[in-house]
Amino acid sequence: MPLTRQLVLHVHRTVPWGTVGAAGAVGLLLAALTRTGESAERLSLYLLRAAILAFAMGLAFLLDDPARHTTSAVPTPRPVRVALRTALVVPAAAAWWTVALLLVPPDVRPPVGDITLEAGAAFVLAVAGAAAAVRFSEVTRPGPPVAVGLLATAVLAMLFWPGRWALFVPVEDERWAAAHGRWGVVLGGAVVLGAMCAIEPLRRRVRL
Repeated sequence: MPLTRQLVLHVHRTVPWGTVGAAGAVGLLLAALTRTGESAERLSLYLLRAAILAFAMGLAFLLDDPARHTTSAVPTPRPVRVALRTALVVPAAAAWWTVALLLVPPDVRPPVGDITLEAGAAFVLAVAGAAAAVRFSEVTRPGPPVAVGLLATAVLAMLFWPGRWALFVPVEDERWAAAHGRWGVVLGGAVVLGAMCAIEPLRRRVRL
């Protein structure tokens, strides 16, 4: 038990709380814009989705670890360290999401269950992307490229994703329910990807 507490404290100190907090602040500001006027209320769904993306980009930095190549040899397996980092940030993410939802006026707030599914998929995808970058490369700070990739993917999906498989649809669109079935698939795939990529490679690349 003492070892576990020491490990939790150590991992807590390595979590990039400043980056996550800054991304969360930007996200809450975007959510708060839904209260600034009638035109903003009409855009409430899009502002809330932008808030989700902002916070997800912050979560992409969760696995940044400048000491990665020295900690890979410690007795605690990488999956445990990744799980601890994720577990530490889950309460903060849940609290952030609750506040973001409450900032949106009730009469223009999207269906809470469906938009929460979108948020969960985005958050898990961000962490899974960071885990994949760590798993398949030697980078110690996967956050910046994963965050940029997440932003680019969201923009391209909104602009060029085939309509019959659309993810970002308005509430009044008849495809809303089907789109959130696809969001469930995205969430499940992100969970599987993250779990697979949290494992330390059996054979490290030789760095010249």
